[in-house]
Amino acid sequence: MFIINITYKTELTVIDQFIDAHIKFLNKHYELGHFIASGRKEPRTGGVILSPMTSTSKLENIILEDPFKINELADYELIEFIPSKTSEALNFLKQDC
Repeated sequence: MFIINITYKTELTVIDQFIDAHIKFLNKHYELGHFIASGRKEPRTGGVILSPMTSTSKLENIILEDPFKINELADYELIEFIPSKTSEALNFLKQDC
């Protein structure tokens, strides 16, 4: 599983011009099962995506499709995360260590 930490490199007025395209990108990858949660940071300096994928290279290729990445509007940090303890509602996320 990965936490994708997105940090904007430009003003929000520019980011807002690409929000619809970014949402279309997100929707595609939710449908494909690549993403399980996403949202903006507060204060609004970027966003976070949770991905159940296990391949760094495949996830990096997916990120290349994001309009924020294509237009060099944001930096991306991939944090690999292996959930070993969760609430009952999130048991499906647990991975054997």
